[in-house]
Amino acid sequence: MLFEYSSSSESADENPYGEVYRMVGEFVTHHLPNTFFPRGPRLRNVNDTIPIPADRNREEGHNRLFNDYFAENPVYSDKQFRRRFRMRRPLFCRIMNKVVENDVFLQQRRNAAGKLGLSGLQKCTAAIRMLAYGLAPDAIDEYLRMGETTSKKSLLHFTQGVIKHFEEDYLRSPTDEDLRRILYQNEMRGFPGMIGSIDCMHWEWKNCPTAWRGQYQGRSGKASLILEAVADQDLWIWHSFFGIPGSSNDLNVLHRSPVFDDILTGKAPPITFQVNGHEYNMGYYLTDGIYPNWATFIQGFSRPQLETERLFANRQAHVRKDVERAFGVLQARFAIVRQPSLDYDEDILGDIMKACIILHNMIVEDERDMYVRADVLRRYYEEDLSSLTATVNNGEPFEFQTGQPYSINALLGRITALRSSQIHHSLKEDLIEHNWQKYGDSFKWVDRINIVNQFASLLQFLHGFDPSYVVGNIAARHILLDEDMHVFLVDFGMMTGGILGDKKAKKNVRCCGSIGYMDSPSLFVGYIFKMS
Repeated sequence: MLFEYSSSSESADENPYGEVYRMVGEFVTHHLPNTFFPRGPRLRNVNDTIPIPADRNREEGHNRLFNDYFAENPVYSDKQFRRRFRMRRPLFCRIMNKVVENDVFLQQRRNAAGKLGLSGLQKCTAAIRMLAYGLAPDAIDEYLRMGETTSKKSLLHFTQGVIKHFEEDYLRSPTDEDLRRILYQNEMRGFPGMIGSIDCMHWEWKNCPTAWRGQYQGRSGKASLILEAVADQDLWIWHSFFGIPGSSNDLNVLHRSPVFDDILTGKAPPITFQVNGHEYNMGYYLTDGIYPNWATFIQGFSRPQLETERLFANRQAHVRKDVERAFGVLQARFAIVRQPSLDYDEDILGDIMKACIILHNMIVEDERDMYVRADVLRRYYEEDLSSLTATVNNGEPFEFQTGQPYSINALLGRITALRSSQIHHSLKEDLIEHNWQKYGDSFKWVDRINIVNQFASLLQFLHGFDPSYVVGNIAARHILLDEDMHVFLVDFGMMTGGILGDKKAKKNVRCCGSIGYMDSPSLFVGYIFKMS
């Protein structure tokens, strides 16, 4: 017995603490171990608490996946592969080979029993399916024979591998050649000197920690994270800044964004362009109305008063939709950023968002030649660019500067020029005049609507409709005229919309035909109705 004093030769008078030693020894021996190390219930069977891993037949899952999509004669076509993997097969194989080559976890290995584990093809496919469809980690177990934990780890390793090996090439600032192509595309659309459109997107954070929820809640009442991005007409995303709490607006995000860091530190190539006879030496972005009146931002008009302002507002809204389209395509390709995020770690969400943007840019590069407007790019590379007013570097090679600006005065001068409201208003007035000279020489809107109504009356006469029923200015696409008022599409069929209501006649009418025209800024159409 520990601490027990058991000498029987000594009396109580000689050892007055003998009883105390005995009590302490008894407590240490019988009670103290149970106090600090309580015993659990005795196990009847080890298998009752320790689960035995299920044999998922991983080899069968790999063989099925390979035969379905990667064999010489696969079960599913190239079109089905692209729809389910969001990219063409050669691009997916290129990404998979690079990521698996440099990540031990994604490689196929043998376990301690000598049995082969999951292949890199299975793990990368699981990651792509989770990104593309927003699936839970255990939703692909039945097809790929992969457990929930392994699927989640595969997603994390895959996204980190994509960022590590492809971020430098596919999430970078535009080079001289990139800027020349972007400037050419935008000058053809009436905005010389424009280098992209900038806007913000929210990603709902469903599992945001409760203590942080108030900081991340926006006006929708749901916690979210904000992505700021710059995109061009090809939907290539040149800049991304993610992780700002959803309670911020676009202006708050801008003041924390590194979007102008390259300009302020002298790393961005200089741009020179002319608009309406005036020369400017700094590119600009198209934005919505919340952004400030800086020289690098051009907004539209919320309430245009003049015809020139109305035309410019339509043109600016039309071209600015590049970044909105980029957000839409990004969310359509990768549903994981469209659905509420389920992870608790903000860093993991940042890796997922960045990997999706990199994959999106890789898909854009791979499929750019398939775009409907690919002839614009071909003209850029094949034809003479003497008509291009914007230049990069003034024909001289540009040397990138690293580190801080060579003087604080240079930094302050760049900040002043970047935020100049005087340059902003001057540039905006020149762009308004430039767009009016380019697109305002044709028919005015009133003349166009009158022509539409005349065609509608003619169509009524041909079909024997009541000539008193002509309604104009309603969206449809059945007779379209080009900018010279030449008809190039005619459709006299019935509309599938069924019965439509007319407030003036207070009766139901059926649409029997339609007429209209389309030009670059907008679409106007007239309907033809007949009493039902």
